[in-house]
Amino acid sequence: MGRSDERSIIHLNVADFAVEVERVIDTRLRGRPVIVAAQAASRATVYDMSEEAFQAGVRKGAPLQRARRVCRDAVVIPPRLDHYERAMQVFQKHVLPYSPLVEPGEGNGHLFIDLSGTGRLFGPPADVAWRIRKAVRADLGLDPIWSVSPNKLVSKVASRLVKPTGEYIVEPGEEQAFLSPLPLHLLPGIERDDLLCFREFHISRVNQAIIWTPEQLDMVFGRRGGHIHRVLRGIDPSPVMPVGRKPAAVTGEHDFGDDTNDIRRVDAVLFALVEQAGFQLRERGMVARRSVIQLDYSDGVRIIRQKSDAQGTAIDFRLYQMAHSALDLAWKRRVRLRRLQLICDRLTDPPCQMSLFPEEQKTGERSETLLTALDRIRVKFGREAIRLGRTLAADDA
Repeated sequence: MGRSDERSIIHLNVADFAVEVERVIDTRLRGRPVIVAAQAASRATVYDMSEEAFQAGVRKGAPLQRARRVCRDAVVIPPRLDHYERAMQVFQKHVLPYSPLVEPGEGNGHLFIDLSGTGRLFGPPADVAWRIRKAVRADLGLDPIWSVSPNKLVSKVASRLVKPTGEYIVEPGEEQAFLSPLPLHLLPGIERDDLLCFREFHISRVNQAIIWTPEQLDMVFGRRGGHIHRVLRGIDPSPVMPVGRKPAAVTGEHDFGDDTNDIRRVDAVLFALVEQAGFQLRERGMVARRSVIQLDYSDGVRIIRQKSDAQGTAIDFRLYQMAHSALDLAWKRRVRLRRLQLICDRLTDPPCQMSLFPEEQKTGERSETLLTALDRIRVKFGREAIRLGRTLAADDA
């Protein structure tokens, strides 16, 4: 018998989700290399690809022209995002009878389910995963892989190991042993810069990195040291969010009237979104420790990047610096932009610790005084009553 406090987290994943949905619609695509990309775009990139195309060397985000060269017999079809979203809704419908804690992962085709404490109702988590898989196959024609472990991080890694088909169970207490022989790039939360840093020490696997002490990790990775220490050991206390509920965040978005790559217009829109986010954060008495930028390109590609600040801020100018850094990471293509979304999350109470540098403290106080005055004017006379000049170009966007 397992302990009552043990968690059971299922990760369901329909590998190559967009391709598999297209294959349900058109069965002639089965068994053939398939690339999903907007062919009409001059600089189209790969949105998704089948396992056959992947084995030939095609990768997500790669230029379509290059993908065609490495996989000449691939069938190229345009992305149909509405079809994929409807399929995800039906997918989720088959999961909800087993738990209200159902959270989509990054991208379509991923679902986390918290089945902790439901054994007497539904039986072992593995049996539930089998039943869900059978129902999804019968209703949608999709074949999800699944894994079970005590947390989301380990479950996601386990499902990566059995892609494109299969299942994996990691028992409680086996998380570290399970991760130990694996390459570092399989671990969610280990970023590209982290991998490059480990490479300088000739470290590429978990069992090589795990011998580092927290102090050594802090020395090399700074504030990320503690996070990396937990990831290497398979420690992830993050909850599976209830269906329909997202972690607390302040969001804003802008759809460009005409697709654009005008730096001035995009910058103006970004600052306007930052102003709205900063105002809402100050109303709540909260600060954001992360800014996430989501860009939708005219060829259907979506890029998401983020930037964090350990202390957090609700000051527009600091929020803008954080958001602009994330924008720089996301805006690497020459394709025009269709939509920009800003998400300020990881909300917390403002930091109580005073700055060690008096001039920095004075600058922060002046910014807060200015923004407080602006907030009062806007509350009384409307948001358009007073604006910064850099946001005026957003009117044309």
